[in-house]
Amino acid sequence: MKPRVILIDGYDETRYLAKSLIENGYKVTAINEDLAKCELLAGINKLQVFHGDGSKPFVLDDADVYDADIAVAMSPFDDANLVICELCKKKFNIKKTVAVVSDPKKTDFFRTMGVDSVVCAISAISNIIEQHILLSDIRTVMPIGEGRAEVVQVNVPENAKVAGKKLCDIDLPKETIIGCVLRGSRTIIPHGQTMLETGDNLILIVAGTHKETAIRKLTSK
Repeated sequence: MKPRVILIDGYDETRYLAKSLIENGYKVTAINEDLAKCELLAGINKLQVFHGDGSKPFVLDDADVYDADIAVAMSPFDDANLVICELCKKKFNIKKTVAVVSDPKKTDFFRTMGVDSVVCAISAISNIIEQHILLSDIRTVMPIGEGRAEVVQVNVPENAKVAGKKLCDIDLPKETIIGCVLRGSRTIIPHGQTMLETGDNLILIVAGTHKETAIRKLTSK
């Protein structure tokens, strides 16, 4: 049976994630309380779309989310995302939950409430899905801000020039931010003194016009 992912709210994020996951053979359900956005999402081939408030049990029941592999709550309201994750985990037996929060101070509280993964930016969601249900072929390229910037996942290859260098010593384009370093089972929020290693997965936020330059800098040998 194909693993199943439930995407709740977050139109732009849902559209991207749904297409990527479906292309990789996963069964995806989207729930959104905006009818117009549901109609647009319904144009994505093989995506199941349900209209309603994902924080309401009867809506989740109508969408038959029982026993799904992972649920991602992307409401703009942190409290709603906590409610969604708790419902998905405790009432509908969904194996893993992911909540997006706008306030980083809430991260620890969400975890103590049983949310498996808490992120403060949509950039980490694709990688969290990979960690939990092994979508090892996905490499994240997510447009944000109407395409003015992108979130990109880059792997530091063997013998790369940047391996062993501190971030402050790497000449990246000014419009590039390394937001996260994924090293084995560790998730590192980097700073200037963080040293890159072969095999690191880097989550970048980069202006679209500088993406290729940044990737070349981080992968050249």
